[in-house]
Amino acid sequence: MGLIAGLLTLPIAPVRGVVWVAEKLNDAAERELHDPGVLRTQLALLNQELEAGDISLEEFEREEERLLDRLHAVRVGPEQIDRR
Repeated sequence: MGLIAGLLTLPIAPVRGVVWVAEKLNDAAERELHDPGVLRTQLALLNQELEAGDISLEEFEREEERLLDRLHAVRVGPEQIDRR
């Protein structure tokens, strides 16, 4: 970027910074959302909550199904699921 272009776009520099941070946060959230290790940890915590009586069996089954679906999607890939 040239000096003049840099000076002319200086007022929008904070916006570019916010956009960059938002993109980095989105990337981190996507990685965590699709990380099999995180999903397995969430399943283990869910099981502990059931055993401790913090959640009902219905809540456990509903959340377990959601987590297992996400884990399955990570393993086979989204394009495989769309074909069903």
